[in-house]
This record gives sequence, C-alpha cells and structure tokens, in this order.
Amino acid sequence: MSLLVAGTSAWADDCCAPKSVPACRAKVEPAAAFSDKSLYQTESKWTTDASKQIKLADLKGRPQVIVMFFASCQYACPILVHDLSRIQAALKPELRGKVGFTLVTFDSKRDTPEALAKFRATRNLSAANWTLLHGESDDVLELAALLGVKYKEEATGQFAHSNLITVLNADGEIVHQLVGLGQDINVTVHELETLLTKNNATPE
Repeated sequence: MSLLVAGTSAWADDCCAPKSVPACRAKVEPAAAFSDKSLYQTESKWTTDASKQIKLADLKGRPQVIVMFFASCQYACPILVHDLSRIQAALKPELRGKVGFTLVTFDSKRDTPEALAKFRATRNLSAANWTLLHGESDDVLELAALLGVKYKEEATGQFAHSNLITVLNADGEIVHQLVGLGQDINVTVHELETLLTKNNATPE
C-alpha cells in the first residue's frame, strides 16, 4: 500500500392503539444487529463539523464511501477528496443522493468541528450526503486499523498516510477498496451501483 506525505514523496506501503404507553410498558426497540465484519459495531463517538455527536452506526442505511484525511494537507488529501467527487459525479443521477461520502480526520488537534466546517465550505461539499468527522486520537487509531489505513504524524505536523478509498455497504461492511491517487474509479462506481440495485438502499 503506497503512503504519501502531503507535499512530499511517497513511502511504502443508517386506530385502536392508546395515545400513550406507560414507561414500564413502553416498547423497547432492539439494537441494530451488525455482523462481526461491520465497522458499525464500534462504540467510538465522533463529532461532525456541525458539532453533532454521532456513532459510526448512525451512518447505516446506505452505502458509504469513506476516506481518512486531514484538512491542512496540501497534496494527497485534496486529490482523495477530488476522487470522491469524481465517484459521486460518475454515479447515475438518480443514485447520487443514495450514497454517503464520509471524511474522517487524522488531525484530532487542529481539525476541530469548526475547522472541518470551513473545509466543507471551501470544498463546497453538500450537507445532504457528505459527513465530516472529528474524533479522539484513540478512536482515530482504531478506525484506521479497521480500514487498513496507516498513518504517522511527522515533526512538521503533517501526516504520512495511506491513500485509500473504502466502500462500505449499508450495514458497515467493507466491500471494496481503491488504493492510490487519481485511480480508475469505474470498478468503485460499479460496486456502489450494484449495492444500490441489490439492496434498494435509500438515504435516511
């Protein structure tokens, strides 16, 4: 898996009934049952660029294309975000709103929700199906391991990291990964359209 430091070189590797029900008799909805391959089993908490706290399981219900990045990156990350935009544009028009795009920052110190909101505005990323997430360093490390993403903070404050685009199905299972920058997106687009056709996924 190839790794890039932003601005530097590559390195390896979701009629009869009574109007109210007493609390003691209230119906309890069972927790969503995810497979042992689902990233949505994790209990980590994340904060969106709108300062809303969520769990990864809140993304369930439609395919997600997920990338780990950092907002101050000057080289690799802008290309990764552009690649996600290319994937979105390549989907059939009627399917574009049925796919979520999620960016998770490595930079827990600088990429505050406010910084991510600025990044969204600068990149003109739609709030309808783009999610930007900030997490604590341990949660970032856990997610990176689950995705197979390697990263390392350099003395300069930049991050060396894998350039990896991951497709999750509606239940949070990894079904496809695209390695590298500016790659052919046809297989990725096909995988997403297949998921949508098979599961008839719709946005929440």
